[in-house]
Amino acid sequence: MIKPFRIDIPQADLDDLADRLSRTRWPDEVVDAGWDYGFPLARLRELAEHWRTGYDWREHEAELNGLPHFTTEIEGQNIHFVHVPCPKPDALALILTHGWPGSFLEFLDVIEPLTRDFHLVIPSIPGYGFSGPTHERGWDIVRVARAWAELMRRLGYERYGAQGGDFGSGISMALGAVAPDQVVGVHVNYLPTRPVPDAGIELSETDEARLNKIRKLMANRPPYQALQATTPQTIGYALTDSPVGQLAWIAERFAQWTDPRSPISDERMLTDVSLYWLTATAASSARLHRDAPRRTEPCPVPVGVAVFAHDITQPVRPLAERLYDIRHWSEFERGGHFAAMEVPELLAEDVRDFFLARVEDDPRDGAGRDGA
Repeated sequence: MIKPFRIDIPQADLDDLADRLSRTRWPDEVVDAGWDYGFPLARLRELAEHWRTGYDWREHEAELNGLPHFTTEIEGQNIHFVHVPCPKPDALALILTHGWPGSFLEFLDVIEPLTRDFHLVIPSIPGYGFSGPTHERGWDIVRVARAWAELMRRLGYERYGAQGGDFGSGISMALGAVAPDQVVGVHVNYLPTRPVPDAGIELSETDEARLNKIRKLMANRPPYQALQATTPQTIGYALTDSPVGQLAWIAERFAQWTDPRSPISDERMLTDVSLYWLTATAASSARLHRDAPRRTEPCPVPVGVAVFAHDITQPVRPLAERLYDIRHWSEFERGGHFAAMEVPELLAEDVRDFFLARVEDDPRDGAGRDGA
């Protein structure tokens, strides 16, 4: 059963947040620390004070409730999603999947341009936000992909495309594998390509530089990733109990993974942080790092790739083509890891170009009539 959903955070939860922020116990910091030891104290104090006194959750809640939200239960797990139809009844449907530390909020600025040509389904990954915490083992990328296939079936979509970045990339690729007869193509804006010894492929200087960046990242695993991939419950206690801890944990990623020329506003970032805090999903969202497979998922459907210059890493095309049926590859000088939030116009255009080409290749109707 699919049910309409409305965001309505209890006022007591907002009052509790403000009270906790007012009683923050701040650590000290060495002089001129900058970013050498982690998130700078002065900047975090600024963000926390704005969250407490200037940020208005109710304003953003009202804006979000202007979208059509729904929930359904799949394999015993609550699934929240936004479903925005296209004015063209026979348009192709797209399912857009966020990553960590993002949420369905990532796609707010691409909804309007993409719904000109596509029906949009934008779910929250199990364990994230309004999908609520997971309560059992095994909600890995493949299981999420199977849930997405069931969700699209319930909505009546027989043919559709999948798009995502970060974990959304892996989930979208896995969806192409578990539902190849339904998925017309997968578009991603994050595609890790691991070095392959003796691959026998000639690489350009740019490709070699990208591989060196990937090798460096693999040799120096980021602290957040190590903790969430090994002890998500342990870090979850701190993040669920301290709003400033949750703020620093997420704000650091936004600061380090975005293009300085396309910063994400404090208001949008605080809405994302608030979503994690108010739903108490720090630990459950972190579990996906532990449960995610370390192998590359096969994807038999056509793949499109958008590469953004300031992402964590950039993929190496000759290596990607060994694994996937690459039909579309775009390189952008602007944008970082949160492309849908940083440069929504660039991402939306690239997504549109890829999937309209897929419709021309396979014009079967992708729309459903019986869904929410």
